Amino acid sequence: MKHRKTFFSQKIKKSAGLLQFEGPVHPERIASLYMDEGLTAFRRPSQQQKALEGIAELPEGRVILAIHEHTIIGYVTFLYPDPMERWSEAKMDDLLELGAIEVTKRFRHQHVAENMLELAFRDDAMEDYIIFTTEYYWHWDLKGTGLDVWAYRKIMEKVMASVGLEWFATDDPEICSHPANCMMARIGKRVTLESIQAFDRIRFQNRFIF
Repeated sequence: MKHRKTFFSQKIKKSAGLLQFEGPVHPERIASLYMDEGLTAFRRPSQQQKALEGIAELPEGRVILAIHEHTIIGYVTFLYPDPMERWSEAKMDDLLELGAIEVTKRFRHQHVAENMLELAFRDDAMEDYIIFTTEYYWHWDLKGTGLDVWAYRKIMEKVMASVGLEWFATDDPEICSHPANCMMARIGKRVTLESIQAFDRIRFQNRFIF
C-alpha cells in the first residue's frame, strides 16, 4: 500500500498565544524545534521528541504538531499498531492507530487537540484507513485536571468524535479490565468490506461456541 501524505499548515490565535498547526511533518522539522517541558505523559520530553522523529520516518507514520514560538506544545501520532498487540495480528496495511495525543498544561482547554485532529483529517488519504484508538484511564492526567475517570473519558470521547471516531466494542482484556477504558475508531470511505471484516475479527477473539 502506498501511504500518501499531504502537508497542511494553519495558524490559530489562542488565549495563551498564537499557535502554528502543521503536519504530517518530516523528522527534520521535529528535530529543529524545542519540546515543551510539560509534555511528560509518556516519557521525558527529550525522549518523546526522538520518538516523534522515529514515527515521522515510518512510511505510514504521521505526526501532527501544535507549535508556539518554535516549541512543540502538542502532538498527535498515527502509525501501525505495536507488533506485540492484537491489533497487528491481521497485518492490515490499512489499519492505523492514533497512538498518542498530548497537549502541555498551559494550552489545555483551548481546543488544541481538536485543532490537531481536524488538520490531520484534512488529508483525503485518511479515507483509505481504519483509524482506531485505545483509551486507558491510567494514561489520563486525572491528578492534573482534577477530573474523575468518567468526566475525563467524556472529554476524550468528545475530542475523538470531533473527527468522526465512534465507540466500538471489543473483548480485548486490557480494555475490558476497567469500564472507563474504551476503543474508538473511524472507518474511511474507501476502506474495503474485507478490511472491515478483518477489523471485526481482531476486535472479538474470544467468541464462545454453544
